[in-house]
Amino acid sequence: MARRENPEINAGSMADIAFLLLIFFLVTTTMNVDSGISKKLSEKPPEDYVPPIIKEKNIFEVNLNFRNELQVEGERMEIEDLKDAAIAFIDNGGGEGKIEEGVKTGPCTYCKGERSESSSDHPNKAIISVQSDRGTEYGTYLKVQNELLRAYTVLRNRLSQERYGMSFDKLEEAYKDDRNNEALKKKVEDIKTAYPQIISDAEPTSSN
Repeated sequence: MARRENPEINAGSMADIAFLLLIFFLVTTTMNVDSGISKKLSEKPPEDYVPPIIKEKNIFEVNLNFRNELQVEGERMEIEDLKDAAIAFIDNGGGEGKIEEGVKTGPCTYCKGERSESSSDHPNKAIISVQSDRGTEYGTYLKVQNELLRAYTVLRNRLSQERYGMSFDKLEEAYKDDRNNEALKKKVEDIKTAYPQIISDAEPTSSN
């Protein structure tokens, strides 16, 4: 009786199929993008630099502990209430602005705050100091930063609407589409100067 030979399997086509499947999954698979906050680090000051004296009332202290609990000016606060508290501080307008080119900015004529003597003098003097703990969850830290950025967005949009008839978001978008437009550039700079975003990150504390 003749011996039957086992048919050979052509593995060449299998390799091609596996390669095509690999390419397919590489092309169609989505990857999570790390979230973060875009910030420009300040330049190193010169050796003879003397830091200015800052009044305590011009500093808005925001603290996060290792339990992800938020304290603002020493008082417990929910993250959802942080935006309004920051707006009240930045927009207080209780005094004179900082000295620019040897001339004081003067009182804030566009602020709509309570003008309390115990809160910030002017938006260009209002400093928000954020201090977290090394045990603070990154997601909680991002929520806090987001609420603070929202506070500046609200104030900038309001002033831009009053001065130029459009929100600052739309004004900035229009300038991005037309970088050579000097009129738009001056308007954007005007609103940013009126409400400069001054958020300082203090050295994290350690719960250990």
